[in-house]
Amino acid sequence: MKIRTSLTLRYALVTAGVFLAFILTVCGVSEQARSTAFSRNLKSEAVTKAHLFLTNKVDASTMQSIYRNNTRFIHEVEVAVYDTTFAMLYHDAVHNDRIKETPGMLRRILREGEVEFNAAGYQGVGIRYRFGQTDYVVTAAAYDGYGHAQQRLLTRALLLLLAGGLTLLILLGFFLSRAALAPVRTVVKEVERISANRLDRRLPVKNPTDELGELSLAFNALLQRLERAYNAQKRFVGNVSHELRTPMAALRAQLDLALMRRRDAAYYQRSIHALQADAERIVKLIDNLLDLAKADYDPRQLERRPLRIDELLLDVRQMVLRAHTDYRITLVFDAESENDDVLTVTGNNHLLVTAFINLMENNCKYSSEHSSLVGISFSRSDTIVTFTDNGIGMSQRDRENIFRFFYRGENSETINGYGIGMTLAQKIIALHQGEIAVYSTPGEGTTFTVRLPRDK
Repeated sequence: MKIRTSLTLRYALVTAGVFLAFILTVCGVSEQARSTAFSRNLKSEAVTKAHLFLTNKVDASTMQSIYRNNTRFIHEVEVAVYDTTFAMLYHDAVHNDRIKETPGMLRRILREGEVEFNAAGYQGVGIRYRFGQTDYVVTAAAYDGYGHAQQRLLTRALLLLLAGGLTLLILLGFFLSRAALAPVRTVVKEVERISANRLDRRLPVKNPTDELGELSLAFNALLQRLERAYNAQKRFVGNVSHELRTPMAALRAQLDLALMRRRDAAYYQRSIHALQADAERIVKLIDNLLDLAKADYDPRQLERRPLRIDELLLDVRQMVLRAHTDYRITLVFDAESENDDVLTVTGNNHLLVTAFINLMENNCKYSSEHSSLVGISFSRSDTIVTFTDNGIGMSQRDRENIFRFFYRGENSETINGYGIGMTLAQKIIALHQGEIAVYSTPGEGTTFTVRLPRDK
């Protein structure tokens, strides 16, 4: 069932319930008013006839004759008069008594003074009537034909109003729900236009504060995450295919050359060493690409924990020196570095290690002495790590493009690299809500400054 139909039916059912409650209330109040008014008429008729009978202004046979004649045209009131011994003194319809007064009923009337009752479809009232110094019991009963006819007319009118009103409300509810859900149909059409090749499309948001606007914003945020993940996957596949093609081609060429004809042992040994170096470069490239793919993750999916930045840098320094024995890395800590609070940041250990390794190795690669000076300092809210070398420096063009994919500096022709390390470092620092900046002058070295927010 469509939402439009469901809303219309629910609206109709609720409205029908309200209408029925209204009809029942009106009918109940109307019936109560009719019964009260008719009861007053019965008491008035009872007192009038009792008075006429007891004063002997009209004899009993005349009153009974009037009653019989009136009953042919109207629902005449049937009146009876009893004394305190419950002996009948007068009755309008002795031979056609519809109200059977019992001694129990008469005693109750005499005791309470006034009693209302219903019998055989008739509404009745009994009163204690004092005439002179004597009490009498007078009963009056009749069928309120006019009142009941008015009640039936009112009930039919209300039921017709219910049927007509519900029909009108169902039609209005259908069109109103159709109009209210029209923006949803627009959203559905926009969603149907989104495909794997068009993840850049977004849903229109007319009013960001209503429910549909909130839904569109949430869906757009989902699309943005999907687009980022999809683009990261495409970049990763493209990067792998692009960057592995050259070293794999070189590896295959050396193998083909070695197999072309028989060689001496020294040649094979040199070929194996060259192949080993190519394989190591391929492994390093694959590791870099995998780290680059991890840096494209949703930050909320990364495992984070408190890390001491000084211990992290000591571990990174040891890793770099183990891989490059000719590198020299010096760590300089600020005087406040004895305080654990200023040294602790929350982050992903593997990714931060990867970023710092790339920054240290970059210093050493572009320094004539293969050295890097790493310093730690602190601001009010950040931990600051600087990586400085005294190497060849960068031009303005290099500084502007250093964090681009596969960008190699103007002075990097003789230095091995893939143009991934700095891009990877920037992505990792950004994932940790930090900042990285580069300061360099040609011929005077380069400094990378990393700011990471501290735990509060």
